[in-house]
Amino acid sequence: MVEVVVLGSMHMDLTVKLPKLPVRGETVVGGVFQVSPGGKGCNQAVAAARLGAKVAMVGRVGSDLFGELLLERLRSENISEKYVVEDKQTHTGVALIMVDRKGNNMIAVASGADARCSPEDVDAAEGMIASSKVFLAQLEIPLSTVEHGVALARRNGVPVVLNTAPAQRLPRRLLEMVDVVVANRIEASVLTGVRVNDVSSAVRAGKRLLAMGVKYAVVTLGRRGAVTVDKKETVHLKGVKVKAVDATGAGDAFCGALAYGLVRGIRIHDAAELANNAAALATTKVGAQEAMPSLAELHKFMASNGRAKILENIFNKTYS
Repeated sequence: MVEVVVLGSMHMDLTVKLPKLPVRGETVVGGVFQVSPGGKGCNQAVAAARLGAKVAMVGRVGSDLFGELLLERLRSENISEKYVVEDKQTHTGVALIMVDRKGNNMIAVASGADARCSPEDVDAAEGMIASSKVFLAQLEIPLSTVEHGVALARRNGVPVVLNTAPAQRLPRRLLEMVDVVVANRIEASVLTGVRVNDVSSAVRAGKRLLAMGVKYAVVTLGRRGAVTVDKKETVHLKGVKVKAVDATGAGDAFCGALAYGLVRGIRIHDAAELANNAAALATTKVGAQEAMPSLAELHKFMASNGRAKILENIFNKTYS
């Protein structure tokens, strides 16, 4: 039985590691070049699956080598690709990524098949979505398709987690169907009109999201951690200190781990703490999917910084 259904993008990441990010018109000679499967949807699916969730992907790839490699990645991670469409009319999406020595990045995306992911693709997977425990989506595919998927999940009583990346304004009708919104500082600012630059402004943005119709708001703040807001309480999850080398997949690690936590029945604030640690750990490796931690790795990491209590019950059930 599938626990998490991810609707979203699947593309290939082409990454160059540089001493610094270029400014307009500048050429910077780099070192490491890496080709790896990516796309926020695919990344989040891998993040949840690595932790032990049973995951299925809904999306599109082109009928090309990159598409074949992405499907193979799903299979290698035990993620169902039954409802991934192989589109013969266009190429698989591609992301061009530059990463500096501090882990900062710049990303350009040619969407390809991602841009053709359709409501009909979602309808084909309705039976699987209806029987799942969490529906997870992002905004790298057409908004009409995201809205259709969210409405379908909501109609079937499946909790919806929406990662509002890349940043854009969203209609209230969509937000009112969402259980959990996950937004970084920039995304929360665009969504709410609140300029988010610290914990207090993140809390204000979270409360604004609740007023816009969502049940739970999670605003991530990078090294400053994250803020979770619901009608009963607001929690600031402090940042986790690590030696970051690449922040490319951190947000996706957060979303996948959050979905995993919710599937395992822990409350939203604890699921966000789990996700906060998974995101921090992901920044210690180069790449997106390559950096997603396993449950054992996350448990060891959280134990080393005194935060393992949240994970203990899940870990013990999984490995007993």
